[in-house]
Amino acid sequence: MTSSLEGKVALVAGATRGAGRGIAVELGAAGATVYVTGRSTRERRSEMNRPETIEETAELVTAAGGRGIAVPVDHLDREQVRALVARIDAEQGGLDVLVNDIWGGELLFSWSDRLWEHSLDDGLRILRLAIDTHIITSHYALPLLIRRPGGLVVEVTDGTAEYNAANYRVSFFYDLAKTSVNRMAFAQAKELAPYGATAVSLTPGWLRSELMLEHFGVTEANWRDALAKVPHFAISETPAFVGRAVAALAADPEVSRWNGQSLSSGQLAQVYGFTDVDGSRPDCWRYMVEVQDPGRPADVTGYR
Repeated sequence: MTSSLEGKVALVAGATRGAGRGIAVELGAAGATVYVTGRSTRERRSEMNRPETIEETAELVTAAGGRGIAVPVDHLDREQVRALVARIDAEQGGLDVLVNDIWGGELLFSWSDRLWEHSLDDGLRILRLAIDTHIITSHYALPLLIRRPGGLVVEVTDGTAEYNAANYRVSFFYDLAKTSVNRMAFAQAKELAPYGATAVSLTPGWLRSELMLEHFGVTEANWRDALAKVPHFAISETPAFVGRAVAALAADPEVSRWNGQSLSSGQLAQVYGFTDVDGSRPDCWRYMVEVQDPGRPADVTGYR
C-alpha cells in the first residue's frame, strides 16, 4: 500500500479487534493518522472480556506506517464521544474519514431463541450497541468531517443491503441491527451529499476475526484446518481485506460515485484491485448466494 492517505485523519470507532482493527491498520499502511477507539484497554476490559486492546491496535497502525492514537471511548456515552471529537479537532483541525464499526454484541444474541423467547434486556442492549453508538458518533463527528469537501463515512455491518433484504439473518435482534446500519449509511449519504461528503455501508465476508478463529480452534496460520468441519469457511477472509477496501475508498478522488450504496470487500476488490494477505480476492457474498445458500458443496473456484 502506498502512502496515498498521508496527511489524512481517520477515526475508526470500534477498532479494538476484528474488522475495526483491520481497517485501522490498513489506513495506517496508507499513511493516515488514525484515532482508534473502544472500551478494552490494557488497564480495563469491556464486557467482551477479551485480551485485545486499543493500545495494541494503535501500535499496529504506527508499525504499518501511519500514526495510531488510542483513545478509550464508550460510544454510548455522549460526553465521551463529544470530547473525542473535540480532541481530534484541537489536535488535527479536521477529520477526513469516519468509520463506524462499533458492535460488541457477540455474547448477547441467540441463534435459536425467537423474539418472544430471547432475553429482552440482551436484545435491546444489542440495538443500543449496534445502532445508538453509530448515531451518537456520527452526530458529533459529522460537523468536523464536513468542514472541508471530500469526507468519507463508512458504516460497517454484516451483509449487503440486497442480501439482508432477501434473507432473514437468523435472529430478530441481529437481523434488525445489521439491516439498520445499511439504512443509516443511505440516510447519511442524502444529508452529506450537499457538503461534498460520501457515506457508504460496507460488509466484510466471513471474517477470520480473533473470535471466529478461536471459535473454530484454529489460528490464522492453520485456519484451513477448520475446513474439515466447516467446508464453506474456505471463502473466509482476514480483517486486512475489508481494511484495504476502506483504504481504497478513502484514496479514491471519485469516491462520491459510491454515495449511499451498500458495498462488500469482495466487490470492491474487483474494482480497485487489492487482495487479501494471501493474494486472493474472496467474493463471499456472491459465493453465499450461488454456492452456500443453495446447499451446493463447498468449492471456492472462481470466488477467490
